[in-house]
Amino acid sequence: MRTEKVNPSLLELITDLKEASYKNGAPIWKEVAERLEKSRKNWAFINVGKISKVLKDGEIALVPGKVLGDGDILRKFEVAAFQFSSSAVEKIAKTGGKAITIKDLMTKNPKGSKVRLLK
Repeated sequence: MRTEKVNPSLLELITDLKEASYKNGAPIWKEVAERLEKSRKNWAFINVGKISKVLKDGEIALVPGKVLGDGDILRKFEVAAFQFSSSAVEKIAKTGGKAITIKDLMTKNPKGSKVRLLK
């Protein structure tokens, strides 16, 4: 049984990502759109502790799914995702980091430079 996506904000984001990929020559946005089109059970669910460990200085984490609040944050960082748990937002803010939407990141950084896609 296959179900279609019905969340209007998700559908709009997927369309915007594909347009930005084509317009800016940035394949990262197309890849994120394709991941968000998949079933929700195939989305990325990543804890802040893992993000803190794998992210290098100057990089922005991009999670095509949801950021969860488990783990310790070792330094401040910026992360974009479709959704955040409340504990993840709280931990990121405590360290001086930023939790932003994928759309905000796409607007701020249309080429997708220095963005690490976490899956």
